Amino acid sequence: MKKASINKFGVVAFRGRQRGASLLEGIAYLGIAAIVILGAVSLLSSAFGNARSNQASEEVVSLRTAVKKLYSGQTYPATIVSTLIAAHAIPGSLVVDTEAKTVTNSWGGAVTVTPGPNGGSFVIGYPAVPQDVCINLVTGANGWTKIDNGGKGGVTTFPVNAEAALGVCADASANKLTFAAN
Repeated sequence: MKKASINKFGVVAFRGRQRGASLLEGIAYLGIAAIVILGAVSLLSSAFGNARSNQASEEVVSLRTAVKKLYSGQTYPATIVSTLIAAHAIPGSLVVDTEAKTVTNSWGGAVTVTPGPNGGSFVIGYPAVPQDVCINLVTGANGWTKIDNGGKGGVTTFPVNAEAALGVCADASANKLTFAAN
């Protein structure tokens, strides 16, 4: 039991240690914890966005490398995707339907690889790309002859600056990018 005494102001005071936290201390603790949690969520969201951009870039570059490897010194046929599927040359992060011979990216867009206008080039179609990922994907791109967004904007000079990438990535929700290569 704590001993009681009267202090100089005539208020009863108890000697001994106080146990627990006051209401104000509890509110301050919860406020600081909320700020820390909001900061962590913001950082995680940014990190996941960057990871998606990196993944998309790796997928497109991997497809370009696989096509060039399989068709080195040849003209590109109309059945490029089915050959890539049969050769197991599709990146593991893309969804492959071996029966339908289709490839889908993480946003549900059907990825295509078709011959270009002349027999010495090919085009990778990569649709349904969100704008933030699209801008990062286009600004980080290199080694392509052209990147286009269904006629809404295109670039042929690399590296691409942010303003030009924003022109290509005009749609806020689903950009349909095409990457042309020789």
